Amino acid sequence: MNLESQNVTVQKSAQYVFEALSDVKNFEKLMPDNIAKFEVLGEDAFIFGLKGMPEIKLKMNEKVAPTTIVLGAASDKLPFTLKATITAVSDQSSQVQLFFDGEFNAMMAMMIKGPISKFIETLAENMNKL
Repeated sequence: MNLESQNVTVQKSAQYVFEALSDVKNFEKLMPDNIAKFEVLGEDAFIFGLKGMPEIKLKMNEKVAPTTIVLGAASDKLPFTLKATITAVSDQSSQVQLFFDGEFNAMMAMMIKGPISKFIETLAENMNKL
């Protein structure tokens, strides 16, 4: 299942956005209002939970300065990645888009498509909070 957020313009440089997203602590600022738990588990991992959803542990998989950050699920039960692409628009402006890629059976995909779509849109919309 592949989902993508809208392209969001952030009034920060691509390097700034890359560095902010490289620090997993900053993902708490991007989370939706209905977050029930957020805990940093180290320099490259965190766990979060939204009300009514199971907790998910994410770890940093890949960083390509200043254009790409890839987080992956730390559990094999729900294998997916969340990729942020950062494109410089000017010295003080960049665009960010999120891509969710997961392998789920048809029933699971049907159940989570709506909530996951809404979740990545919220993360994208909150990029200006970095």
